[in-house]
Amino acid sequence: MIDLGKLGNVKQRFHEVRSLIVQPEVASDHVRMASLGPELRELTDVVQAIDKYERLLAEKEDLREMIRLEDDADIVALAKSELEDLLACEPDIEREVRLRLLPKDPADLKNAIVEIRAGTGGDEAALFAGDLYRLYFRFAERQGWKTTILSESEGSVGGFREIVFEVSGKDAYGRLKYENGVHRVQRVPTTESSGRLHTSAASVAVLPEADQVDVVVEPNELKIDVYRSSGPGGQSVNTTDSAVRITHLPTGLVVTCQDEKSQHKNKDKALRVLRSRLYEHKMAAAKGARDAARRSAVQSGDRSVKIRTYNFPQDRVTDHRLSGPSKNHLLRKIIDGDLDLLIGALRTLDNANRLANL
Repeated sequence: MIDLGKLGNVKQRFHEVRSLIVQPEVASDHVRMASLGPELRELTDVVQAIDKYERLLAEKEDLREMIRLEDDADIVALAKSELEDLLACEPDIEREVRLRLLPKDPADLKNAIVEIRAGTGGDEAALFAGDLYRLYFRFAERQGWKTTILSESEGSVGGFREIVFEVSGKDAYGRLKYENGVHRVQRVPTTESSGRLHTSAASVAVLPEADQVDVVVEPNELKIDVYRSSGPGGQSVNTTDSAVRITHLPTGLVVTCQDEKSQHKNKDKALRVLRSRLYEHKMAAAKGARDAARRSAVQSGDRSVKIRTYNFPQDRVTDHRLSGPSKNHLLRKIIDGDLDLLIGALRTLDNANRLANL
C-alpha cells in the first residue's frame, strides 16, 4: 500500500501551486510562471491518479463494512463480487500512482542535441550514420519537431563521418535519450562488389540542450580559433575564415562548426553544442553515476558493444536492452522513423527498473 501521508503532501502542493498561479503578481512574473506552469500540469496528472486510488480504497472499505453488517445474503454476495473486482484492479491503479510519483528528470522537457559518428566499418559506417540521421529526421517530422543541423562532416562516398543536429519540440530529449549508444548494421553495402555481408557501426549520443541559465560559460574559459571550411578530401569549400573551433579550457572539450558562411552563426551554433555537453557533465556529476562502459563504447564506435542491431537481409531491428515481443521490430518501419513502439517499450522498461529500485 502507498503511504497516504505522501499522497496528501502531493495534493497539498497541487492546491498551493494552483492558488499561486492565479495571483496577479505571480501571473505577471514570467520566470515564476515558467516554473509553476509545468509543475501544475505535472501535478494535475498525479492528483488525478491519486484521486482514483483514494476512491478505490474508500469503496473497498464501504464494501467490507457492508459485508460485515448486512443480513441480506444476496446483497452480501453482490458486495463480495464487487470487492473481488476492486481487488483485481488495485495493483494496476497503485502502479499507475507509483509511476506518476517517480521523480521527473527536468532535462526530459528540453530540446535535444544529437551527435552521430561513424564507427567501425569505414565507408559503410559513414553511410549507416547517414541512414540514422534520416531515421531521426523522419521521426522528428512524425512528432512535429524541428531539426537543425549544427555541424556535419560528410563521408567520402556519402553519409557522414559525423553529424550534430538539434531537435526542438516537446519532450524531445525525454524520448530521444533512449537512443544513446552504439548502433550496429548488418547488410551488403553498396560499396561491396562481391555481395559479402558486412557488419558496421555508428554511435549516437543524445544530450539535453542547455541554455545560459543552465550553464554559465565565461569568455576567459574559451579558446576560439577560426579557419577556412573544408569538405570531404580536405578541399576548401569557403573563401573566408568562417569555420569556428571552440575549446573549453577547464574541461578540454572541443566543438567545431563550419556549416554556415557566417563566422558569427558558426560560433553561436558551436556554443550551443558546448553548453549542452557541459550540461550533461553537470547532470552526470549531480546524479553521481554514469555507465562508463557505455560512454567508452559511444566514443569508440566499437561494434562489439551495441544497444541495437539493424539486420537488412532479415528486415529486422533488434534492441538488445529489451526482451520478449518488444525486442524485435520490422526494419523497414524503424528506418522510416516509426520509433514510437520501440521508444515506448524502452520507457516502460526504464520506469519498471526505477520502480524496482525505490
